[in-house]
Amino acid sequence: MTQPAGPAPTAGLVPLSELHGTRADLLVIGGGITGTGVARDAAMRGLSVVLVEAHDLAFGTSSRSSRLIHGGIRYLEHGQLGLVFEALAERAVLRRLAPHLVQPLPFLFPVYEGDRIPLWKLRLGMLLYDLLARAPRAMRHRILDRAATLAAEPALRERGLVGAGRYFDAQCDDARLTVATARSAIRHGARVATYAEVTGFVLEGGRVAGVRVADRLEGGTATIAATVVLGAVGPWTDRLRRLADPSAAPLLRTTRGVHVVVPRRRVGHHEAIALTSPIDGRVMFVLPWGEQTYIGTTDTDSAEAPEAVSATSDDILYLLRSANALFPAARLGPEDVLATWAGLRPLVAAPGTTAQVPREHVIVEEPNGLIVMAGGKLTTYRRMAADLVDRAVRRLPAARRAGLRRAATEAEPLPGGEAAVLASTLARADALGLAPATADHLARHYGTETDAVLNLVEREPALRAPLHPDHPAVRAEVVHLARRELVRRLDDLLVRRLHLYYETPDRGAAAAAAAAAGLAPELGWDEARVAREVDAYLALAAAEPALSCR
Repeated sequence: MTQPAGPAPTAGLVPLSELHGTRADLLVIGGGITGTGVARDAAMRGLSVVLVEAHDLAFGTSSRSSRLIHGGIRYLEHGQLGLVFEALAERAVLRRLAPHLVQPLPFLFPVYEGDRIPLWKLRLGMLLYDLLARAPRAMRHRILDRAATLAAEPALRERGLVGAGRYFDAQCDDARLTVATARSAIRHGARVATYAEVTGFVLEGGRVAGVRVADRLEGGTATIAATVVLGAVGPWTDRLRRLADPSAAPLLRTTRGVHVVVPRRRVGHHEAIALTSPIDGRVMFVLPWGEQTYIGTTDTDSAEAPEAVSATSDDILYLLRSANALFPAARLGPEDVLATWAGLRPLVAAPGTTAQVPREHVIVEEPNGLIVMAGGKLTTYRRMAADLVDRAVRRLPAARRAGLRRAATEAEPLPGGEAAVLASTLARADALGLAPATADHLARHYGTETDAVLNLVEREPALRAPLHPDHPAVRAEVVHLARRELVRRLDDLLVRRLHLYYETPDRGAAAAAAAAAGLAPELGWDEARVAREVDAYLALAAAEPALSCR
């Protein structure tokens, strides 16, 4: 594996200059969950792989999801049994691969008089869900009567309540799952470059034979050759296809999914809540995340540019009104919104309402040789990646195919997921003077790599200091993330690695200077670069366009 020159922080990332003139079996465009999954699968088979991403890993939809690894109980309504079965199987796999990032989550689905989904229908759906999941007894659904429902969630609206179904799915850290997948790919030899934007394709005999790439941070360009070029860029798919063929007809139907973050105490719920919105009857969620609650999601046709998508005033009010209908004492208003996120679903174009558009993925081979994927779900990314690599391998010369291995992507844990975090690790955090909330935060973020963070604290006690007054993160994490988790910008760290942007009242602004100072010696930044990074982040934190409805 090519190692980057320079300081440790970009260990694993390859400078674009080192990729110029190289050739790979597979060149993957896109550093979201699908692209990193493709790179991991292909590298584990023994293929030479290059992945380029125009922004940070998980910059797009892969860090703007509902953070759920789930079968999609709502898809049963539309008869998508195959998708649900596959997703439930993948839920079990991801629980094994990354138990620190993918954790079981109990859901309560309350039912009211006149709801689109009556209790009898919910009971049948949950029974089928358990059968498809082969759920163990402890994780099978239960139907609660009105009294038991209110005992479980006293803040729910009492008027018209019939009962509820209680079932299990899983919650994940979507951005960190993507980074962990990329790190696993790198361990197996994949070469990854971020902030490397494809600006054109190299054609040989009318067929795509490589790409031209621009370095968006340091300047400069590179040309990379590949036997097969794959596009896994989600909502940017049609833009990429038109870059290779300006006459390419649209493939996608993109829909905007918005979430709002509010203080959990304002809602008063204990578990995750699935509900049918009283506004339009669509299934949505009220989800716990530490001391925050996030509410989502919308599903609105959108022609926005993926890099510029944001919540609208109507989106925010729809989500707040839907939550208030179930939790009347909350009285949530725009002034309660701490942050929002919005992403575009790269659905395959199809007629019907957005809820009826299939979520299955499709692979398209263009006449010019470019292969792209559209559709799919976060939960099934590993299967999607395997399908895309299978398709690419068919295009390799027979001699190259002969020596490939099977990719055991379902068996090898992702970084940090090798085993459960031991009580001794948490005891060590306590002995080092870290608060219980910080120890829990470290275990959930880093799994078995928590000891690496504690080693930094042990060697340099000043690194135990909090990074932000309203968050359990400590300064040692800045060093750890710079050295191991492919950080190149301040917002990479504060938005997608640590989530301070979403989890603090000032969207992480109070941590910007300290975090940039910690990154500087790791990334080789001078004072001018530190100042630019801090200014850029503070502008991002102050901009929050989605709160314009206040």
